Amino acid sequence: MLKFVYGLAGVAIALLLITSPALANSATSPGFYPQNLLQNALEWIESLGILGGITFIALYIVATVAFLPGSILTLGAGVVFGVVLGAVYVFIGATLGAIAAFLIGRYWARGWVSQKIAGNQKFAAIDKAVAAEGLKIVLLTRLSPIFPFNLLNYAFGLTGVSLKDYVLGAIGMIPGTILYVYIGSLAGNLAQIGTENQPTNLSVQWAIRIIGFLATVAVTVYTTHLARKALAENLQ
Repeated sequence: MLKFVYGLAGVAIALLLITSPALANSATSPGFYPQNLLQNALEWIESLGILGGITFIALYIVATVAFLPGSILTLGAGVVFGVVLGAVYVFIGATLGAIAAFLIGRYWARGWVSQKIAGNQKFAAIDKAVAAEGLKIVLLTRLSPIFPFNLLNYAFGLTGVSLKDYVLGAIGMIPGTILYVYIGSLAGNLAQIGTENQPTNLSVQWAIRIIGFLATVAVTVYTTHLARKALAENLQ
């Protein structure tokens, strides 16, 4: 599975750079800025027609694994594909990218982490408790924009959360994905993405903040409860 992930990422990067000289130049220029690279990529994808969706998904996977700012791609999807298709493409790309990062984190570092906590019963108990309620925790963190998406993907790979629960928890990304793609669609053109001149919708912004705040409080309280319960059971 890990070999497949590496192969997919490699093919996607090669395809993006070979078929678009502008992207290759941006990636190798001395003043390399990820935002500029992604905006150039979006402009190129916009010209691809029917192949744009597949290419966008591949780019999102690579961006997620490589810690590139996915917000630019999410907002840009609203401009290039519209709200419906944009949200679908972002969700697919983000989910596949998250799975790739999760597997890399698990198979590269999980063994090392397990060895480190093997002699610490407290950490082992907490890890076990979190794994038992993995779906709820992943779902809540996906609803909250406070938790960094790219870093969180690798972090979950270091826990005992099952791949099944991790994948199902991606459902929590749907509300934020739709809202941010919609905000992006208001821009009308890629040049305004991420700038101060980008149009905004205050009601949508407040919806994102409220959902994020509630999810953040919920996951914090719930995870703390699980940790305390695990510690109490382990110390009895």
